[in-house]
Amino acid sequence: MQNLKIALIQTVLEWEASEKNRGHFSHRIATIEEAVDLIVLPEMFSTGFTMNPAAVAEPMEGPTMGWMHGMAEEKSCVVTGSLVIEAGGCFYNRLIWMRPGGQYQFYDKRHLFSFAGENQKYTTGGQKLIAELKGWKIMPMICYDLRFPVWSRNRYEEGRGFDYDVVMYVANWPAVRSHVWRVLLMARAIENMSYVVGVNRIGSDELGIDYSGDSAVIDPRGENLSQMLPGADQTEVITLTRCPLDSLRDKFRAWADWDAFTIPPDPTLPADFQ
Repeated sequence: MQNLKIALIQTVLEWEASEKNRGHFSHRIATIEEAVDLIVLPEMFSTGFTMNPAAVAEPMEGPTMGWMHGMAEEKSCVVTGSLVIEAGGCFYNRLIWMRPGGQYQFYDKRHLFSFAGENQKYTTGGQKLIAELKGWKIMPMICYDLRFPVWSRNRYEEGRGFDYDVVMYVANWPAVRSHVWRVLLMARAIENMSYVVGVNRIGSDELGIDYSGDSAVIDPRGENLSQMLPGADQTEVITLTRCPLDSLRDKFRAWADWDAFTIPPDPTLPADFQ
């Protein structure tokens, strides 16, 4: 199994300024000199965490999707992050998993942050995404999803193995709750016996909310592999290796005692979301 090289971009976001943000990320991505397999951007990387989707939403054929394709082609890697998408008359906080050839997958945020009214402006998602990259299974999530361990849980099935090897959270997680962010990233890694990647923004938004970043890569034992500094405008490349993950899963078989259950369909969602 090959190693997986991931670039985390922790930076400021311009409020509801897609073109400026795309330009900023173009510059940041251009500074990544080594070959990587995956570039991870924050939640709503083109706008900041806005509750004004009608003003900034793009279609799936919009400029930010085209930009992601261009960046993936330029760097010959997957580029991922979430943005505001309008589809079928609804707005989504949608994570795009863009491959170099233009093929993409997406995940719509399941847990909308009702404290900020996100549930009143956006439509919730109903399907997880597990993407494969170089033999690794990666499950991307978005910000508030981190607080819900049942939605993030890993599973093991004989003959099929684990659902995922890496769970990833892109976020606009406020600094006032940074301790919770750090603790939950470690908890998700330990309980799911997987790597965890968390990429969060820094700076302040138009609402006066501060963000400290605290982006991290956590190994399956709960140790932080990242040297990313809180509040730093920084790009970091981290290589994940299979040996520590496979060794832990083989020697400490807690997964064999995981609770076996399925999440029932949500009756509030349309049938095609189930």
